[in-house]
Amino acid sequence: MRPPHPVPLARARLLTSPSVSPSLVRELERIAGRPADTAVPDGPFVYVGDALPEALRTPRLLWFHSVNAGTDALLSAGPWPEGALLTRTVGRMGERIAQYVLGWVLAECQAVPEHTAQHARGEWRRLPSELAAGRTVVVHGTGRIGSAVAGLLRACALRTVGVSRTARGPVPGFDRVVTAGSDEEATALGEARWVVSTLPSTGATEGFFDAGRFTAMRGATFVNVGRGATVDMTALGAALHAGTLRGAVLDVLPAEPAAPGDPVWRLPRTVITSHSAGITAEEDVVADFAACWADVAGGRTPALAVDTRRGY
Repeated sequence: MRPPHPVPLARARLLTSPSVSPSLVRELERIAGRPADTAVPDGPFVYVGDALPEALRTPRLLWFHSVNAGTDALLSAGPWPEGALLTRTVGRMGERIAQYVLGWVLAECQAVPEHTAQHARGEWRRLPSELAAGRTVVVHGTGRIGSAVAGLLRACALRTVGVSRTARGPVPGFDRVVTAGSDEEATALGEARWVVSTLPSTGATEGFFDAGRFTAMRGATFVNVGRGATVDMTALGAALHAGTLRGAVLDVLPAEPAAPGDPVWRLPRTVITSHSAGITAEEDVVADFAACWADVAGGRTPALAVDTRRGY
């Protein structure tokens, strides 16, 4: 987690992934004050991209800045170079994902899917609506994205309960925070109208949403904007078929994209979107890389640094 010393950074080459657009490369060059390259250098280098090629997993790597928020694919591809800093892009992703979650919450309250189906049938029939205010939403993950989701929902008068891996004090956006695996979490799940996952994919979160948690939800709608691997899909399907879950909105899946014949498309009362809740924009990368560069140049650990042992 310790950032590279300012002196090595001062003489480090800047490399960019082929996936980085020319306009973004120009912005990165402006921030770093040096031209970008694609050739493997002999000395220390900083790399910006979506993946780290095997040839660049060397001790010469000082710092990798990911253009994405999730870093699980980077860390699972092989051993992370010893001492190399890893930072990620968040930008306004929390705001985008929060709007996505709120959109589905309100769509359900206003029976938008049912009205859409009626329109397709040319049917005129009044449908009741539901007020979101006063309902409980449980958000798993209390980091930047989870806090943004909770903050927007709380502004709409929903009661927000956060679930964190470890006990924490007050967190912005949440009425209260409970510890994962505690009796308090089980109680909150039983009171929830919506359960939202913003969890990253790590060894500790794989299959986190299992039969026990889905059973505890007792009629909630499950919204996953974190990572697909955090969900036991067999348990999710069983809960939907049994009616334990009211419905599900899945922006992420364990395997993406899902094949046309994948059973996930036939889950009842489920909507699947194409991992699009929080698509990263170029301005997000520019803003976060600039902030990280200033911190690293000043010998400080960036707020967006990833603990490569934990995976987030």
